[in-house]
Amino acid sequence: MGDAARSEVPLAVLQDRPSSTATSPAAPLPAPAAARSDTEQQQEKVAQNTASAAGTAPMGECNTEYRGLPGANGEDTAASAPAALRKVSIVPLVFLIFYEVSGGPFGIEDSVGAAGPLLAIVGFLVLPVVWSIPEALITAELGTMFPENGGYVVWVASALGPYWGFQQGWMKWLSGVIDNALYPVLFLDYLKSAVPALGGGAPRAGAVLGLTAVLTLLNYRGLTVVGWVAICLGVFSVLPFFVMGLISLPKLRPARWLAVDLHDVDWNLYLNTLFWNLNYWDSISTLSGEVDRPGKTLPKALFYAVIFVVVGYLYPLLAGTGAVPLDRGQWSDGYFSDLAKLLGGAWLMWWVQAAAALSNMGMFVAEMSSDSYQLLGMAERGMLPAFFARRSRHGTPLVGILFSASGVLLLSSMSFQEIVAAENFLYCFGMLLEFIAFVLLRVRRPDAPRPYRIPLGTAGCVAMLVPPTALIVVVLALSTLKVALVSLGAVAIGFVLQPALRFVEKKGWLRFAVNSDLPDIGVGHAPAPAAPDEPLAP
Repeated sequence: MGDAARSEVPLAVLQDRPSSTATSPAAPLPAPAAARSDTEQQQEKVAQNTASAAGTAPMGECNTEYRGLPGANGEDTAASAPAALRKVSIVPLVFLIFYEVSGGPFGIEDSVGAAGPLLAIVGFLVLPVVWSIPEALITAELGTMFPENGGYVVWVASALGPYWGFQQGWMKWLSGVIDNALYPVLFLDYLKSAVPALGGGAPRAGAVLGLTAVLTLLNYRGLTVVGWVAICLGVFSVLPFFVMGLISLPKLRPARWLAVDLHDVDWNLYLNTLFWNLNYWDSISTLSGEVDRPGKTLPKALFYAVIFVVVGYLYPLLAGTGAVPLDRGQWSDGYFSDLAKLLGGAWLMWWVQAAAALSNMGMFVAEMSSDSYQLLGMAERGMLPAFFARRSRHGTPLVGILFSASGVLLLSSMSFQEIVAAENFLYCFGMLLEFIAFVLLRVRRPDAPRPYRIPLGTAGCVAMLVPPTALIVVVLALSTLKVALVSLGAVAIGFVLQPALRFVEKKGWLRFAVNSDLPDIGVGHAPAPAAPDEPLAP
C-alpha cells in the first residue's frame, strides 16, 4: 500500500480503541434488512462507504476478514495489483522460504566437525521434527490469520500489546541483520581457497562492501524480481550436490556414517549449527502482505519448503561423509568445495564454489527482504516513524532496505561462529514471545478467522511447543558468557528504545501514523463460522 492510500491515525487511537464486539447499551440495534426501505438501505451503504474512505470506519465491526488487504481470503489479486506491486506466487515463495531458512548445505559442515557423522545425520533428521515443523505450522496459522507485513510483530502485539510487539520486532530484526552478515562471510570463505587475497585485509573488506551494494540494489528493484531470481539461484545451487551425490555412489561406505565419539563433541557448536540451519521459518511472515492469496499460498509453500530444506541437507551430508574417510578437523564452513574436488575433480569444485557464491546471494536478498518489510509493517502499525513506511517507485521499503544494509556492513567483520551464536541467542528470545502469543491467541480469540488452522486443540498445541521450548533453553544455556552479555545488552536497548520513540511521538519531533486500511489487532473478531481445517499438505 503506497503513501497515497494511507490515512493517518494517531497511535493512541489504535491502542485505546474500544472493542468492536461490545455493543453500547444506548446504541439501538439495526433493523433487519427486510424491514427497512430500499432508500434507507441505500443511505446506510453510502454512509458506510464515506466513513471507510475517510478512514473512520470502525475496524472491528463485523470484522471477519482483513479489510483493505486484497487476497486475505483467497481472492485473485493479479488483475487488480499495480504492476510494481504484483503479489508473490507459490513457486517464488517456496524459494524465498528456502533461502530464508537454508539456501543449500553451505554452512552445515561444522556439525560434522563438532560431533562426527552420526550425530550430524541424526541431528538433521530429528531437529526438523522437534523445531522446523512446529515453527512452520505456527507460521502457517498466524501468517494467514494476520496477512500483513510485520508478521510476528503483529502476532505478539495482538496478544501481548504494542510494547512487547515492539520488543519482538527489535529482537527479530537485529537477529535477522546479524544473520544476514553471515552470507558475505560464507561467500568469501568459499572463494578464499581459489582467491587467497579474499582471506582478509582490504580486499576482503572491499568485497563485502561491493557485494552488499549489489544485493541491496536487487532488493530495491522489487520482491517479485527477488522471488524469481531466488528460483534461478536455487536450482543452480543444488545441482552440483546432486551431481556430487551420483559420483559418490560407488565410493559410499555406510559404516562411515556411524562414526561417533561422545567424549569429543563440541555441543555448543553442534547445536548452534543445527539450530541456525533449521530455523527462521517465521521470517516469511513479514512478507505476508505481498503474497498472492496468502490463506492458501503460504501453508502450501511452507509444506514444500520443509521437504526441500531437509532433503537438501541430508543428501550431500550422506554423500560427503560416506564417500570420503573422516577427518573431522577438515569439516568446517567451505569444506564441501574440497570434497567436490576429491570426488569429481577441479571442475566440480569450481561449480560448488560458484553455487555457494550464488546461494549466499540468494540468502542475502531473501533475508534483507524479510527484514526491510518488517520495518515497513511496524511503521504501518505506528511502532516506527512514518518514513519507514515509504515505498520506492518499485514498491519496496527503501528506508528499511538501507537500514538493514547498514547493519550488515557493521557486523560483517565478526567470525562465522560468533555471528551464529549471537543471532541464535536473540532469535530464541523472539521465539519464546511467539510461542506465548500463539497460545494466548488460541485461548482468547478461538473464533477469529484462521484460513489455515493447525489440526490440534489448544492442549495439543501446548504439548507440541514443549520440545522446541526445551531446545531454546539448551541453546541459551550453552551460549558463552561473551555472547550472552552482548545479546542481553542488545535486548536491553529495545526496552529503552520503545519508550523513547513514544516520547519522540508525543513531542512531535517525528511523524508517526497508523495505516487505517489495516484492521485493529487489539480487538476480538465477531464470531464467524469455523474455517475448515486445511491440511498443510496440498
